[in-house]
Amino acid sequence: MIKNIDHVFPTEKIKEGKTEVIVPKLEAFKSKASDYAPSKAPVFYNPIMELNRDFAILAVKSYQKMVKRAISFCEPLTSSGIRGVRIGVEVPEIEKIVIGDINFRAIKLATLNVKINDLEDLIAIENQDANFLLSKYGAPKKRFDVIDVDPFGSPVPYLDTALRALRNNGMIALTATDLAPLCGVHPKACKRKYGGNPLRTEYCHENAVRILSGCVAATAAKYDIGTNLLFSHSNDHYLRVYIQIKYGAKKADISINNIGYILHCFGCFHRETVKRPFSKKIEKCPKCNSKMSWTGPLWLGEIFNKQFCELMDEENKHVAFRNNRKIRKILSLVKDEINESVTYFVLDKISEKLSLPVPSVNSVIQKLRDKGFSAVPTHFNSRGIRTNASALQMQDLIKEYAVKNSL
Repeated sequence: MIKNIDHVFPTEKIKEGKTEVIVPKLEAFKSKASDYAPSKAPVFYNPIMELNRDFAILAVKSYQKMVKRAISFCEPLTSSGIRGVRIGVEVPEIEKIVIGDINFRAIKLATLNVKINDLEDLIAIENQDANFLLSKYGAPKKRFDVIDVDPFGSPVPYLDTALRALRNNGMIALTATDLAPLCGVHPKACKRKYGGNPLRTEYCHENAVRILSGCVAATAAKYDIGTNLLFSHSNDHYLRVYIQIKYGAKKADISINNIGYILHCFGCFHRETVKRPFSKKIEKCPKCNSKMSWTGPLWLGEIFNKQFCELMDEENKHVAFRNNRKIRKILSLVKDEINESVTYFVLDKISEKLSLPVPSVNSVIQKLRDKGFSAVPTHFNSRGIRTNASALQMQDLIKEYAVKNSL
């Protein structure tokens, strides 16, 4: 049990990676089966996000290898402190960690976790609003190398202060759990928060990564900061991006040049990218004459960096996470996706449109390669394929497959 002046709540000790911490005992906060225990607890803790935290450990280690020096780290929404404490325990050559939360009970729990891991000399804990905390570190000699913003919902309210609290060549890690707006279920909310128009397409999770990354690039550009997306992934109910920043107006201009739009046809699944939304006539699909839809502004540049992914893959070989196998699979898929086409096709959607049986992903990939196209699976969707084949060529291939397998 964790005790303070006015509250007592059930807790338990858990282990993630090499780190042991005290967290709320979630079962104690469920009165009925439909209750979402993490939000019912007095201090937020979500065990499903262990994969997210594992990737964070690998990413911070990989970033450290890139910059080749000791680094500083900040987590302004720390809750139980589990992420910041894991960084302190599992990442070597950390010179300073600052964690904070506005919730006093969270601070009490985080303080305990820092103490039981003997990290009092490394980790500073602040009971502050996240934006206020980050603003305190906006001066040149106070800034951090890595800032990790993992909110419940959108990270956008913390973007300005986080970017200003990052040193040159620093890395910002962002989690977004508000996938309904980003994936087009609540488009007005997406426009308000991210400044972009979403679409309910089969590649909506990649689209969400690109809308968030475009929002980061546009926000950073206000401060003459350029952005470079190192890694992104989408799992369960959230998406995650790791972005390195570089100071300079020219760097910002280059980033802004990577922002554009995706034009999409719901009739035949044709899609294409444009830098300016009205640079061509977009009312009708050029392939089937259906009405064209659009999404953006969003990031059209790379959403994975080859060097960074390879560094993470190597780091994953030297840790003992419960999620090692899952991480290895995601990184293997991601490394194949680098430099491939923007967006992917989902076989189920095309087959449903054609009223045909759904072929296996592997068989379609092989047939595409046999025909001279590039084709790889995507980690965003187990039924998705990135390819330079057009939507109509994909339809023709699935028709051929159906005819062959009906004989």
